[in-house]
Amino acid sequence: MSAYASKHFSSAARIFSRTPRATFLVCLLAACFVTAAGAGKPVGIDAAGMNKMSVPGNDFYDFTNGGWLAGTEIPADRGGWGAGAELGEATNQRIIALIESIDKKKAGATSAERIAAGFYSAYMDEPGIESKGMSPLKPLLQGIAAIGDKTALSKALGASLRADVDPLNATNFFTENLFGLWVAQGFNDPAHYTPYLLQGGLGMPDRAYYLDDSARMVALRAAYLIHIANVLKLAGANDVDADARAARIFALEQKLAATHSSLEDSQDVLKANNRWRKQDFTDKAPGMVWSAFFEGAGLVKQDIFIVWHPGAVSGASTLVNSTPLSDWQDYLVYHTVNHYSGVLPKAFTDERFAFYGKTLSGTPQQQARWKRALDAANASVGDAVGQVYVAKYFPPASKARAEAMVRNIVMAFDKRIDQLEWMNAATKQQAKAKLKTLYVGIGYPDRWQDYRGLKVDRRDAFGNLLRAEAFSYQHNIAKLGRKVDTTEWCMPPQVVNAVNMPMQNALNFPAAILQPPFFDAGAPDAVNYGGIGSVIGHEISHSFDDQGAQFDAQGRLRDWWTAEDMAHFKTSSAALVAQYAAYRPFSDLAVNGQQTLSENLADLAGIAAAFDGYRAASAAKSMPGKAQSTEGYSNDQLFFIAFSQGWRSKSREAQLRQQILTNGHAPAQYRALTVRNIDAWYGAFDVKPGQALYLTPNARVRVW
Repeated sequence: MSAYASKHFSSAARIFSRTPRATFLVCLLAACFVTAAGAGKPVGIDAAGMNKMSVPGNDFYDFTNGGWLAGTEIPADRGGWGAGAELGEATNQRIIALIESIDKKKAGATSAERIAAGFYSAYMDEPGIESKGMSPLKPLLQGIAAIGDKTALSKALGASLRADVDPLNATNFFTENLFGLWVAQGFNDPAHYTPYLLQGGLGMPDRAYYLDDSARMVALRAAYLIHIANVLKLAGANDVDADARAARIFALEQKLAATHSSLEDSQDVLKANNRWRKQDFTDKAPGMVWSAFFEGAGLVKQDIFIVWHPGAVSGASTLVNSTPLSDWQDYLVYHTVNHYSGVLPKAFTDERFAFYGKTLSGTPQQQARWKRALDAANASVGDAVGQVYVAKYFPPASKARAEAMVRNIVMAFDKRIDQLEWMNAATKQQAKAKLKTLYVGIGYPDRWQDYRGLKVDRRDAFGNLLRAEAFSYQHNIAKLGRKVDTTEWCMPPQVVNAVNMPMQNALNFPAAILQPPFFDAGAPDAVNYGGIGSVIGHEISHSFDDQGAQFDAQGRLRDWWTAEDMAHFKTSSAALVAQYAAYRPFSDLAVNGQQTLSENLADLAGIAAAFDGYRAASAAKSMPGKAQSTEGYSNDQLFFIAFSQGWRSKSREAQLRQQILTNGHAPAQYRALTVRNIDAWYGAFDVKPGQALYLTPNARVRVW
C-alpha cells in the first residue's frame, strides 16, 4: 500500500490516467520543498510559499502553503499540480536527457539502455505512426471478427487477460479487460505465488460513473457514449452504425458495472479471500466456457485461484451467455482501439484525450509527446529505464543515509508498540515480529527485471506496447506455484513514490523520492524527518493499519489480535473515519472516511513515528526540540511545516471529484491536517481551544 495516489501514482494501465502522467489523482507525493527551480537545489522549508498572516490553529494548510497556493497555476496539461508533481517533472527531465544521449553513443550501450531508448524513440516517431494508420490494429480486429460462438468468445476474453491490477500494493482495481489478474503470494499460502482474479471491463473509472444519478454523472455518461461512437468511427464505422453500436456497448458496460463491488468493499481483504478451484468456475459462475477462457489465458495447468470479486466474475459470466455475440464483438473492438490509442495516429490520441483528459479530469491541454512516451516506457519497461536512471542519479551515499533513517524510524515504531497501554502483550509480540522481519528496499531492487525475449523495435511503437504487455503477463504467470521472492519490487526506481506490500511484509523506497531537496543531507533533521521521515513512517505503519494488521509476519492472512485489542483498534479507527468524513470539499461531496481509512491510519502513525525518530536524532546531537533554527522556527515547528508543505497541491474540480470517488487517499489538504491528532503540534504552534482545528485531548485519535 503506497503513500500516494495509485496508491501513489496510478498505473499507466489505467487508460484514463495515461493522459496526465501515471497519476490520475492529486494525492501527490510528499516531495517536500521542491520549487520551480526543480530537483537538486538544497533548501529547507519554503518560507516564501507560506502565508504567515494565517493562524496555524485555524488553517494550518494555508499557514504552511498559502503563498504557494496563491501564486501557483496548474499547468495546462495537468489535472492537478503540487510538490510531488514538481519533483516528478524534474526527474523526468533528467531521464529524458539520459535516454536521448544513448543514441549519441557510438558503441557500448547496455541492454537496458537499448531497450529504454528503443521503446521511447518508437513512441516519439509520430510520422512513422501516422504512416501506418490502422494497419497495426488489423490482426487484432480480424481476430475479433472471426469469433463465431460462445466458446471462441470465452477464449478471446481469456486471451485478453493481463497482469494489470494490484489491489493491495497500489489499490489499483482498474482494467479495461473483462477481468484483471494479480500474481502474488497467497492469502493462506504466503510462500507461493497465486493468481487473483479481479473485476474489470469498464471504460470509465468506477461503477459509480455508470450507476449514480447525479447530474454530473448523467452528463459524463452522455459524453462517454459519444466517445465510444467516435472511437468506432475512427476505426471505420459509419455514423449511424457507430451510434447504435456505441449504445449497445455502453449498455453492456452498465450491466457489468451493476455487478461490481464498490471501492470500499474491494478494500476488504476478508471479502476478497474466495478460493476457487478451476472446476468451481462452471458451477459458481455459469455462462462462460471456462475451459476455453483458461486456455486463452494460458492458465490450463493452474488449479487454484483467489477470486477477489466473485459477484463481478459471476455477473460477467452470465452476461457472456445472455448478451448477443455481436455486442461482445463490438465491445472488444471498442476497448481494443481505446486501449491502444496512444500508439495510433493523432486522431485516435486526440479523441482519447478529449474524453479522458478534458471531460473526465478537466485537463485543458494534452501533455507533450515526450511525457507520454516516458510514461509508456516507465509502465512497459520500467526496470530498463530505472537502471539508466540510478546509474547516474543514485549514489551509494544516498542509499546509506536513507537506510539509517529507516532504521531510526523502525526503532521508534518498536518503542511506540512497547508503550501502548491498550495492547495485550501477546499482540505486541506479534507486532514486533512484523518489524523484525520487515524487508526494506532502498533505491532499486536487488534483482532487475530480465527483458531477454522481449523484442523492442524503434520503428514499431504499437508492436512494442503489444509485446511488452504480453511479455509482462507471461513473466507473471510463469511465477505461479513458485516460491515467493519477498524482495521483489512492485514499482520502478525512477517513480517518485513509496510503497508497503503487506503480504510480503516489505517496503520499497524508489531512488526518485530520495533526492534533494526532499531528502537532503544538508537540511536539518527536523526537515528531513518531517518530509521523507513521515513517508517512511507512513509505509511502515501500513503493516499495522486496518488492512496490514490482518497479515502476520509471514504475510499470511491471519487474525493475530486479541478480541480486546481489535475492539480498541476498531473504536479508534471509527473515530478517524468520522473525523475525515466531516471534511467536505464540495457541498454535494464529502471525503469517504471508510474508503480512506487505511491511508489516514498510515498518515497518523507515520507522522507520530517520524516525530519520535526526529526527536531521538536531535537528542543525539544535543538539539532540543525547541531550539531556534531555520527561518526563525523551532525544530518542532520545522518538522510540522515540512510535513504539511509536502502535501501542497492544487487540482481541478473534475479531478478532485474523481479522486474522492475512486481513490483510497483523502485529498492532500486533509492529509496535512493529520497534525490535529498529534499533541506536540499544539505546543509547537500554541493551538488553543476555540481555534478551528483544535481538538480536545480526548478527541484526538490515538492508535499507534
